[in-house]
Amino acid sequence: MHNDTSVSRSMLFIVERPWITVVFCFVIVLISALGMPRLTFDNDYRSLFSEDNPQLLAFDKIQSTYNKSDNVLFVIAPSGNDVFTPEVLSAIALLTEKAWQLPFSSRVDSITNFQHTSISDGELVVADLVLDPSDISSSDLGEIKKIALNEPLLVNRLVSRQGHVAGVNVTVQLPELDPMEVTEVAAAARGMAEEIKTLYPKLEIHLTGMVMMNNAFVESTLADSQKMTPIMYGMIILVLLLSLRSFSATFGSILLIIFTLLAVMGFFGWLRWPITPVSVTAPTIIMTMAVADCVHLLVAMLQNMRQGQAKKEALLNSLKINFKPMLLTSVTTAIGFLSMNFSDAPPFRDLGNIVACGVLVAFLLTMTILPAIMMILPVRVKLCDASKQNWMDKLALWVIRRPKFLLVVNGGLVLILTAMVTLNELNDEFVKYFDETVEFRRATDFLDQEMGGFYTIEIALSVSEEGGLNEPLVLEKVEQLSQWLQQQPEVLHVNSITDTFKRLNQNMHDGSQDEYKLPAARDLAAQYLLMYEMSLPYGLDLNDQVNIDKSGTRMIATLKSLSSNEMLVVESRLHNWLKTNMPDIDAEVASPVLMFSHIGKRNIASMMGGTLLALVLISFILVGAFRSFKLGLLSLVPNLAPAGVAFGVWALIDGNVGLGLSIVTGMTLGIVVDDTVHFISKYRRARVEREAACDDAVRYAFSTVGSAMWVTSVVLISGFAVLSFSHFTVNSDMGLLTAITIGIALFMDLFLLPPILMCLDRK
Repeated sequence: MHNDTSVSRSMLFIVERPWITVVFCFVIVLISALGMPRLTFDNDYRSLFSEDNPQLLAFDKIQSTYNKSDNVLFVIAPSGNDVFTPEVLSAIALLTEKAWQLPFSSRVDSITNFQHTSISDGELVVADLVLDPSDISSSDLGEIKKIALNEPLLVNRLVSRQGHVAGVNVTVQLPELDPMEVTEVAAAARGMAEEIKTLYPKLEIHLTGMVMMNNAFVESTLADSQKMTPIMYGMIILVLLLSLRSFSATFGSILLIIFTLLAVMGFFGWLRWPITPVSVTAPTIIMTMAVADCVHLLVAMLQNMRQGQAKKEALLNSLKINFKPMLLTSVTTAIGFLSMNFSDAPPFRDLGNIVACGVLVAFLLTMTILPAIMMILPVRVKLCDASKQNWMDKLALWVIRRPKFLLVVNGGLVLILTAMVTLNELNDEFVKYFDETVEFRRATDFLDQEMGGFYTIEIALSVSEEGGLNEPLVLEKVEQLSQWLQQQPEVLHVNSITDTFKRLNQNMHDGSQDEYKLPAARDLAAQYLLMYEMSLPYGLDLNDQVNIDKSGTRMIATLKSLSSNEMLVVESRLHNWLKTNMPDIDAEVASPVLMFSHIGKRNIASMMGGTLLALVLISFILVGAFRSFKLGLLSLVPNLAPAGVAFGVWALIDGNVGLGLSIVTGMTLGIVVDDTVHFISKYRRARVEREAACDDAVRYAFSTVGSAMWVTSVVLISGFAVLSFSHFTVNSDMGLLTAITIGIALFMDLFLLPPILMCLDRK
């Protein structure tokens, strides 16, 4: 009673002294908003993985021993479908030369500067495969083509098997001091590609590689924030104007949204939390959640005024009737988003924390500054005829007359669609995190179709003995692994040091084809390697393949575009082969694609615990709030079923569940509780305080909260539907499925929850 009195006094103070409330809230929001300039951006794909992620740790271990594999790959496609012409080779040679000037470049590889070995006067000669492409005879051109298309280190890596597409690969060593470094490199690469195309207009140049992928994260983040925010504001204004039919109420709602965003984003700016391609969606989600709060307050206030109450009285009554349900829904929604802290991907944790904070801030501002603004602004409404039924009253009557029919039909639909969840497959393809409007995606698809894949697996092999790599038995094991990989149907290319050893051995035996094999003695292998390394020019050494003390080597297998499940099958097959055939050699297997292939399954496993905890907490809160064990548990039916039904529908739409969808159940659990809480609160109010029959209680719930339910649901569906237009499919899939889930939840709250309440209460 004391708490209710305190709340009522606070509400009365806000309504009677609106200017003091507005100024106080504005100062608090302003102080928080000053932190916004401190917001930082993290667009590295590594940000999707936690520091203890085993695949990331394995990849970092390989990267610390060998050169980093961040790269820009220029894919060159001549209009004549022939790389081996003087003009095309000249273009490749010029691009190879210029590529050294890319920011942070450490190595450039192409068919023109490939270090071809031969013997002259009994000495090993190492030189560029193409010395002067502008002055080359047809016979030399034929010889170069023959060498290139028979060189294992080039085919499907830097030139296509048919010789119609070539690549210039630039290895980049980013200092990682500024998240916009990749943007600088990408801009320089694009400028370089345009310069070459101007000089050689018959060429097409596509840009891909890990740097371009990171840049795609940057550009997608910026594009989403610039595109989605205005669209969302437009949709919110339109929906509010149509539903509230009040300019003042709409204006107040927009101010509430702005203040909420400034306060929340500024707060996290003070904490210096990074914005990622995932958490960049937080403002859009917060906008929708803030509207959901204020709509319940404003709809009830406007309904009261249309029934003849003065603005002050109507606002106070709305505050009193909505305070507890709104507090409940805000807390349960925040719990749902906080469950995302169980995610294995840090950006989803950040998203959950930012939105949870936004939900609570929106509730506080809805209960303070919004009513104060509404008291200051003029509000005009048309009085309505109390005897005239609106469409929500008619819907309530339709539902009340058919409880058993709705219970059977809707219950059956829930069971059937939920059973279809098993048709979904946990699958992902991280290149397809970007849709086909993104330059990186188009370039990578072209690479995959015409020359080689973007996906790689890196295998670091090492022995305990210094110089042990030169041991014939070790080299033979490495060669066996290389040959086994080449036999796998998914593998397009294998970059192995054993190919270099075989070529050197052949060179030292007068080019005899029979001698294209590994050296037979350790000292011979060491001698070959030393001679070769001493002949290599600066920047084209073997540090990317052989470690410093010659005890280990890195092999890189390039694969076709595979789904995460297919990639995990390849990885498992590889581990089994290594365990069986190389038990005495340490092997580390890792790559970005393996990291992405594991993250979906890891995230679903970790989110299950978070969702379960959120469910338990929300259940206890609802049981306590309704003071009824039956109502508390009953409310879970329309809250859990939407996610099951939505994933059943998803099985019909797509059937693949990836990283973006792995958080939907936990995230939507808190959102869909809102309408259920408001409906049951009004139903219970009618049953307890008004002593109404169950039919009349359902009618009362429809009339008092039905309009607000569909308005908030439309806003929420619109907000998450806007996310579905993101070019970053992790966000777009998440937005689409969340919108579907919220739509299903509204349907169940209107057509399944009332029949359940009526059937149980009648018994």
